[in-house]
Amino acid sequence: MPRSLDIAQLSQLLTQGIGVAPDYRHVAKDVAPGDMVQTRAALLKWYDIHPRARPIPLAVSALARAAVESGRLAMHGLGFVVLHRCDADFYFLIACTWRNQNELWETVWYKNGDGMDDFTVFPRDPAHLPTYCVWELVPIWHEQQAWSRFLSTDRSLSNIVEWSEQLYRGSA
Repeated sequence: MPRSLDIAQLSQLLTQGIGVAPDYRHVAKDVAPGDMVQTRAALLKWYDIHPRARPIPLAVSALARAAVESGRLAMHGLGFVVLHRCDADFYFLIACTWRNQNELWETVWYKNGDGMDDFTVFPRDPAHLPTYCVWELVPIWHEQQAWSRFLSTDRSLSNIVEWSEQLYRGSA
């Protein structure tokens, strides 16, 4: 049987802060698949996430693709990329590949406005770090489901093609 909640302790937690600013108002964003990235070592699906009224500029998208295609990362196998327009001009570029059968490995890059000419690896030093926001989890969940279906196959070329065609488009 689950433990009952300690309301006094929850009230204290609420006073200390639960990680959500009081003035924050959540809005939906759009998720759209883009052209896949295929290198000699990897096949990566592509997802753009952005506020409905603020699509990702083509120049930023081209810069992100160049970063992934450049080989600056030792990515191999099957996976996906998420290019997320977070604020006005802040972007996360999350490159993921499936490894060890069922693990999702990632590299996170970022670009913060015009002051940065290119995407660079996001610093990740402390032990407790941000991973994914609620919008990024939508295509990631879709990809988890697609990968689970793929793992249930004989993983032939036709199964890879089928996996590559399973894309998410919609609201997050």
